[in-house]
Amino acid sequence: RLAFDLMLAIDRAAAEAMIPGFLDDPSTELRRDAVALLITEGRKQLTPEAGDTAATTYRKALDAARDVDQIQEIAKALTNLKQQVDLPRHFGFLTDWQIIGPFHNNARKGFAEEFPPENSINLKASYPGKESKVQWQALATSDPYGKVDLNKPYGKLKEVTGYAYHEFESTETRPAELRLGCKNAWKVWLNGKLLFSRDEYHRGQRIDQYKMPAQLEKGTNSILIKLCQNEQKEDWTVQWEFQLRVCDATGTAIPAANRPKSELK
Repeated sequence: RLAFDLMLAIDRAAAEAMIPGFLDDPSTELRRDAVALLITEGRKQLTPEAGDTAATTYRKALDAARDVDQIQEIAKALTNLKQQVDLPRHFGFLTDWQIIGPFHNNARKGFAEEFPPENSINLKASYPGKESKVQWQALATSDPYGKVDLNKPYGKLKEVTGYAYHEFESTETRPAELRLGCKNAWKVWLNGKLLFSRDEYHRGQRIDQYKMPAQLEKGTNSILIKLCQNEQKEDWTVQWEFQLRVCDATGTAIPAANRPKSELK
């Protein structure tokens, strides 16, 4: 990026002529400029006589976009053009999970305690929970940004721990990143290996808040997330949710072989 900025300072016209070629550049900073050109072009094509031209331009921009703000702007424009956009697929958000809970998090001790899902995954098993026996159940989300809300099945509970489990089928062995957004305390395991954890609460949530380098194995990869709620009672502390996507280092989604096909066009 620094080299390109120097080129702009030396010969702006020649440098700007290179920008359209950055659309598939591995540098997201350079790619951003090329996407911005397409967004500008799409805006100019928003006339009745342009027909489907604007939609085609915005689709091309969406395919190349990796920055969240640009993706959101493009998605809004396509929606206004009566086009459907599969944002979870574009980002690579995982939307189908198995969940179990609630276990306790009394005095915030649940974060360190090893509950049964941390030792083995048996989706047919049941275990003693905080108040009664708990067992695995399916939870899918239709949120455009992949948010999985544990309050829906369990209610607005406090001082509790839950787990979410997903099996990701990779077509090859390859490097990847697991990117998580979560405002609760959490731990993430890939194929039984702890990738990272964070024992803090209610610091906000955003897409790609935490980036964890990982190695996908060819075939089935198990992803387990531990999610804890603390004792705070304020309204802004009751959210018990997360969003997780699988992508490469540039933010390009890595599609799972077992991901359901999208019905969106």
